Amino acid sequence: MRAMTVIPGRPGSAELTELPEPEAKQGELLVEPLYIGVCGTDREILDGAHGEPPPGRERLVLGHELLGRVKDTGRLVAGIVRRPDPVPCACCARGEWDMCRNGQYTERGIKALDGYGAELVTIEEDFAIPVPDGLGMLGVLSEPSSILAKAWEQIDRIGTRACSVRERVLVIGAGPIGLLAALMGVQRELEVHVLDRATEGVKPETVGALGAGYHTGDVTEVAKRCDPDIVLECTGVAELVAGAMQHTAPGAIVCLTGVAASRNLSVDVGALNNELVLENDVVFGSVNANRRHFEQAVAALQAADPDWLKRLITRTVPLDHWQDALEKGDDDIKVVVEFAHP
Repeated sequence: MRAMTVIPGRPGSAELTELPEPEAKQGELLVEPLYIGVCGTDREILDGAHGEPPPGRERLVLGHELLGRVKDTGRLVAGIVRRPDPVPCACCARGEWDMCRNGQYTERGIKALDGYGAELVTIEEDFAIPVPDGLGMLGVLSEPSSILAKAWEQIDRIGTRACSVRERVLVIGAGPIGLLAALMGVQRELEVHVLDRATEGVKPETVGALGAGYHTGDVTEVAKRCDPDIVLECTGVAELVAGAMQHTAPGAIVCLTGVAASRNLSVDVGALNNELVLENDVVFGSVNANRRHFEQAVAALQAADPDWLKRLITRTVPLDHWQDALEKGDDDIKVVVEFAHP
């Protein structure tokens, strides 16, 4: 069978590799991938900046955003990415492996476990999430949606503190994570605003079709106009991260979901401290997801307008040319690799 592979730490090592077909063990499902979404993590692995192969192996099979079909039943599934550490830590022992405390977790297609980017894969039954047939191809959005389901779950929990007003949301970034964050804000009947640098094209059109406000320009000015109670920063751009924390309504909740590149940035830490303390603000980071969040994600996708969701998948690439999916175009939102099956 063919698989999307790379040697982590070695740029230019990506290839379509022939591998033996796997055999399902007790408690595992044999799954035929239909679509694999790609994201910034995959690009970082291809660039040699990230990734770890399975022990004793040189190559890593990529692909962690799966929509597949169970071979013997035909049902659609998404695959959970992270596996708990073997110790386990207190969080992994409770099924909250997305909050692993000792860093010994593994991740399909990222850290020490092969991903789903092969023509046939196995998935432990407990890590396969049922996807309704009605979602069809849109089920490939389950994994990125799970990231936002977790983020919103934490926002909702923080919002139960003594006095919390949640009316206006500012989402920074109109990539797939940002747009899914905006979708879940609209589903909560909040006033949603999205900030991105694109001045025309598919991103502002997609935000408009959701019924949210679209903005470009300086994050400080946009935040002052929107006066958000909730901010979801989905880019990891240092300037935007700093701006997201400094100009909000009193008692605001700021969720950081992007991973920033290391760089020097001049920030008045004292002023930022005063902003957070004197206005009872909360800033927290969120990454990965567990089974509960995947289930919440599938429910959110089911509740969404399928015609709107289709806007997010801007390009499909055949497996033979899978590396083309990693070349991000100006109008790309979510690009997926399509696996052909008879």
